[in-house]
Amino acid sequence: MQLAMISALGVGGATIVGVILGFLFRKIPHEWSDGVLGFAAGVMLAAAIFGLIVPSLEYGNVWVTAAGILAGALFLNAADKLTPHLHHITGLDREAHQDRQSQLNKVMLFVMAIAIHNLPEGIAAGVGFGAQDISNAVTVALGIALQNIPEGMVIVSPLLLAGVPPKRVFFIACFTGVIEMIGTMAGYFAVAAASFILPAALAFAGGTMVYVVSDEMIPETHSHGYERLATYALLVGFIFMILMDFYI
Repeated sequence: MQLAMISALGVGGATIVGVILGFLFRKIPHEWSDGVLGFAAGVMLAAAIFGLIVPSLEYGNVWVTAAGILAGALFLNAADKLTPHLHHITGLDREAHQDRQSQLNKVMLFVMAIAIHNLPEGIAAGVGFGAQDISNAVTVALGIALQNIPEGMVIVSPLLLAGVPPKRVFFIACFTGVIEMIGTMAGYFAVAAASFILPAALAFAGGTMVYVVSDEMIPETHSHGYERLATYALLVGFIFMILMDFYI
């Protein structure tokens, strides 16, 4: 349990580190941002495959794994559509900011999408510790933490440009990391209490991570004209996690 708690602090804390860096480097060039986010996507993809999906196949059977992956993707897809526009957390008066409303809508949907997928990401980090599979658990937690840093960075600038006060921006961005801490401990206790759900839980968490990479991260890195850089950065991130898994 101690390792799970440390992991929870690590994956959530990585988001907060990214938020702080986001305030320090508010005007990050898209080229640099897309490269870093592409690297994070590769890290996350490798963590999902080698730390979650492959172990799910080893613990269960292929149909349980397939169903779990699909369930994870469908869960995030449904959550995305059902999430309300929580404008009140920005501290802005909607009537007084009609000129920025469209921009704020897009920004809040982006932030909510990050918050939504941070919960199953946290669960993914906690599942391995609950199953006492420390090696794979560390791989997944490290992968999530590494991609949380640029994720935290990219939240800051859009919120500031939409007119949200800096203190409120910091609170909103950090809250997405807190959600991940909660998810990590939830994943740990759920699997520790019912180990028979382990294969499905691993596949479910893996499905959510693959969905996020495909639906959010890759499109974002391919929308500013730096597709080739982002692609090679993804490959470097993927290889980095393979090497980490092999040598650690």
